[in-house]
Amino acid sequence: MGMLDANQCRSGTKLLLDGQLYTVIERRHHKPGKGGALVRFKLKGIVSGKVIDHTVRSGAKMETADVTVQTMQYLYKQGDDFIFMDSETYDQHTVEADLLGYSSNFLAENAEVEVTMYEKRPIGVQLPQKMVFEIVETIDNPNMGNTATNVTKDATIETGFTIQVPPFIKTGEKVQISTDDGSYLQRSS
Repeated sequence: MGMLDANQCRSGTKLLLDGQLYTVIERRHHKPGKGGALVRFKLKGIVSGKVIDHTVRSGAKMETADVTVQTMQYLYKQGDDFIFMDSETYDQHTVEADLLGYSSNFLAENAEVEVTMYEKRPIGVQLPQKMVFEIVETIDNPNMGNTATNVTKDATIETGFTIQVPPFIKTGEKVQISTDDGSYLQRSS
């Protein structure tokens, strides 16, 4: 933990505010007609993802947080927890399912992800925006014959999660999908 003058907080600075961790997205100086100058921040919650506005007097001290981002490899699931290994130190870290949320659907063994660490604890996991998975099962839609242009069918990827793919995708093929919403992007060679 360190202290930093509000005027020195740049975009990307990690701050601790009321026990919550934030990243500075934007900092603006504001000089009202009367009184001292203010510093207005747009902050994004590292864990919550919520964006908030925060205003302090110019020169106010802000508490910085020692947050690091490390590349880790997903090893396996144990109960509701996911076990990751630091690619450099080989230390293993446990990440709770609720910290992963929707992302847990796209964790294939050995997948490399960015893990945000604070006080030696994982506080967030960031998957690549696009990932490639093998289709392990597809189920043809009985309405395939109709002339609708956006016909899709269920396909299960290697993590066990079911996504929607175009009718021409077959079991055993690899596809690229968006980890934001699970949408099919393209075939992958």
